[in-house]
Amino acid sequence: MNKLLESIKHSISETLKERKIGIAFSGGVDSALISKICSEMKYDITLLTIGFAKSHDIIFAKEVNQYLRYPHHILEIDSATFRAVSSAIHHTIKTDNLSWNENCIAFYYVSKLAQSLGLYTVVTANGIDELFCGYDVYRREFSKGQSHIYNIINEKLENEQSMMQSVNLVASEFGVEICQPLLNSEFIKYAKTIPLCEKIHSSDDMYRKHIVRQLARDLKVPEISCAKRKKALQYGSQIHKKLTAL
Repeated sequence: MNKLLESIKHSISETLKERKIGIAFSGGVDSALISKICSEMKYDITLLTIGFAKSHDIIFAKEVNQYLRYPHHILEIDSATFRAVSSAIHHTIKTDNLSWNENCIAFYYVSKLAQSLGLYTVVTANGIDELFCGYDVYRREFSKGQSHIYNIINEKLENEQSMMQSVNLVASEFGVEICQPLLNSEFIKYAKTIPLCEKIHSSDDMYRKHIVRQLARDLKVPEISCAKRKKALQYGSQIHKKLTAL
């Protein structure tokens, strides 16, 4: 557990050039853990949450931060302009990949919120779900064996790293850089050495990321966050729902 914590801290130190940072925050275990670690490392942090009014992420992020008590700002997405924004982003990133479009839309709003607060570095916990079997596909494919799971990890990492290039292209409109310390090559190399049994237990494992959840508990991240099942950004913010309804 100590080695995992030190590896995360090292990756944060190596990745972040600024001390004043925003953190993309849904209230889930990944973003809450990164927030806690960055705060303990004496970064000047502000939590940034986006979503449509009454979306899961806005409600849950507020609830979790009642325990954390960090500076927290929320941007509610304007339904009236959502079509135009999503269309412009689709034109910018030039792909029909739905997940890429949804994530780029989400980080467009995160970047807009950050700029309005004078923040130009935004940190995300991207990489945890890929490296620690956070996605449901790891559970569904578990019975096919470890080598198959490691192939999925590599595929997911490659997709995430490529997608974040598009995310930063969109964020650059606001002069904001989206940083992913846990997609640092050194951290990826280390995380792959952690036994799979510390990440996922079986085909029935609905929670996964067990070593990450335990580290969060050790650092006093609120239990409601530690025990929260995965809900992807595009779903928690309602971006997927609104985009597919256009």
